[in-house]
Amino acid sequence: MSTPTTSRRERLRQATLDEIHEAARKLLVEQGTAAVTINAVAREIGMSGPALYHYYASHDELVGAVTAGFFRELAAAMEQARDAHAGEPVAVRLIAACRAMRAWAVGHPAEFGWIFASPIAPPNLRRDSVRHQAATRFEQVLLDLTVELWRTRPFPVPADLPGSLRDQLTAFSEGIGGALPPEAVHVFLSCWIRLYGLLCMEVLHQLDFAYTDLEPVFEECLRDLAGMLALDHPGG
Repeated sequence: MSTPTTSRRERLRQATLDEIHEAARKLLVEQGTAAVTINAVAREIGMSGPALYHYYASHDELVGAVTAGFFRELAAAMEQARDAHAGEPVAVRLIAACRAMRAWAVGHPAEFGWIFASPIAPPNLRRDSVRHQAATRFEQVLLDLTVELWRTRPFPVPADLPGSLRDQLTAFSEGIGGALPPEAVHVFLSCWIRLYGLLCMEVLHQLDFAYTDLEPVFEECLRDLAGMLALDHPGG
């Protein structure tokens, strides 16, 4: 007899959590990061600040949960684009995921700025936290495709890496179970830096002095990345 009551309580709690997240998002988009406070979010949904602490014990916990939600949304958009090309060459799926990332970023500049304004994995972030798990899901989209490519059609890698760089890339390689050797990690991260850097500059309007439409520039970046990975760049 207790199961239906518990289930209803959980549904009501989840509905409130969803409302909290939407209120935080609204404040972020309309007023900026500083506006997303416990009391402001509570006011948006007609709740007192102390009452909201029944759902999140601190502002940091609220921020972590909202950040996780954005990461999940971005990852889902990339996964959907990737899966729309299931069975097609990895180049097609990889480019589709990259394009989906840009589409989400351009369509949600405030949310993109929120999740990338701080480290994806701060040193004090627990690996079992919802934020860490959501960030990992996002990271895995492009990493998994790169690993698949490496296993089926290895791309060119540098013949030698400086000592300090090799040590760092070796640590990353070990952290992903050796799915990519350090040299391949170097190529993967070089691609990521170029992709992410361009998106940040676009979303933050750092290139508005020269461009009114950065899509051609993004496509040129994708062609460069495809060259680094020895892929044919899919058009369209």
